[in-house]
Amino acid sequence: MRYLNYDIISGISDEAFRGQTPYPWVNISNVLTAEGFERLRGGLPEVSLFDKWEGVKRGHGQGYHDRYILHYQPGLALSEPWRQFIAEVQGKDYEDFIRRMIGRPSGRIILTMEWYYGWRGCAVSPHCDARRKAATQIFYFNTEEDWKTDWGGNILIMDDGGRFKAHSAPPFDELRVAASLDPRGNGSLLFMRTDHSWHGVRPLGSPDGPLRKLFIITINTPTFQVWWRRVRGKDPDGYRMRPAPGASADIAS
Repeated sequence: MRYLNYDIISGISDEAFRGQTPYPWVNISNVLTAEGFERLRGGLPEVSLFDKWEGVKRGHGQGYHDRYILHYQPGLALSEPWRQFIAEVQGKDYEDFIRRMIGRPSGRIILTMEWYYGWRGCAVSPHCDARRKAATQIFYFNTEEDWKTDWGGNILIMDDGGRFKAHSAPPFDELRVAASLDPRGNGSLLFMRTDHSWHGVRPLGSPDGPLRKLFIITINTPTFQVWWRRVRGKDPDGYRMRPAPGASADIAS
């Protein structure tokens, strides 16, 4: 079966996306087929497989980005729906969609993928992504039944008015919120990285126990950082590569 809802994503205007302010972004409803969304939700990895990042120092004086994180590597033990979905996003149809949206018809792009689960108090301080990240797509895997509105967790698209350098740490109250996106239901945020693509999440106000669950695809370009990590046997995110026969997250053409 197919998981991505191509009836929806094929209708998204790349020109409108790239012309969006304060930087290119689009929040996509029904990004997955209804069956695909339920299958993926039901087959999400158990938190016991994740690393817990808490109090990890970030550059430029930015606040902590605490979370449980599971980085995709070929051969990772996953449920059948997730194996199928990852094979799909490594295929040509998804490649064509991403290339169309970001206006990159040729040149190498490299996908990296991770699951993020957040617990009470976790936050994402305002930041712009590294230059190697041409774009990011975030898929939401909570529903109104397991994540309540007053617990927060909205993804904030923020506008600095061109006042801050990408490698800096403005607080939330120094940025204008251009959009506040509810990360529940069958939806997804796709955005392009710029020197002013500020985004973040205020501290979660959930009770102990519930987790805010996301799956993230990063579209990397071969910058010097990516090349240097590759020379040392690492992927663009800095993880040691463990290649498996027939499994690749590179799109090279």
